[in-house]
Amino acid sequence: MGGIHAWLAQLQLDYLWQMLITAASCILCISFHETCHGLMAYVLGDPTAKNAGRLTLNPLKHIDPFGLVMLAVAKFGWAKPVPVDMRRFRNPKAGMAITALAGPVGNVVLAAVCMMLNAVCVFYMVNFQMDWIFYLQQFFAYTALLSTGLAVFNLFPVPPLDGSKVLFALLPESSYYKLMRYERYGMLLLMVLLLSGVLDAPLSFLRNGLIAGLASLCSWPYDLLKVIYF
Repeated sequence: MGGIHAWLAQLQLDYLWQMLITAASCILCISFHETCHGLMAYVLGDPTAKNAGRLTLNPLKHIDPFGLVMLAVAKFGWAKPVPVDMRRFRNPKAGMAITALAGPVGNVVLAAVCMMLNAVCVFYMVNFQMDWIFYLQQFFAYTALLSTGLAVFNLFPVPPLDGSKVLFALLPESSYYKLMRYERYGMLLLMVLLLSGVLDAPLSFLRNGLIAGLASLCSWPYDLLKVIYF
């Protein structure tokens, strides 16, 4: 038994907890992002994602392994694209743009909710010494960080990211469909930009700015609880 206790004592439990938080946060952010795409497409008249079983938070339906690793390591990543048939939309270009925006907007909403819950956790940690809430606070804070990163990253106008679909929707019809044919080559360009570090500075700047803005808007639960208790 002494050997087992010694082995357990050597485990880096904090490191394992951080790995668990990272994995759970990544999976939630990506699954929520793709589900928002599918739901918006369905609302606009395209049931393709629904028929493919993608209107779910089940991560097995959404995860791209490499994109998940990139999100965990670089704080920017992606999932398997939700299938969309733009011919089902009343206005194909506008429907595609709105569907594309739904993912990043959903991530901003998720980040805001997590920041509010983070504020609640901080209140109880500071004022009532509920140390166990520290683990929840870590999860909410990290999810907010990843969710804002995912939102910002996907708004860049590089195919196949969501921002490219919004940009293309502003182009004339002839240019739109011509560029859509070359969308599959965008992933190669995206990999070059990511691996070269060209996007690091602008992505970090925009993500940090979004986090700061949301933090100022989402700290009110702390103040409200302070009024209620004191």
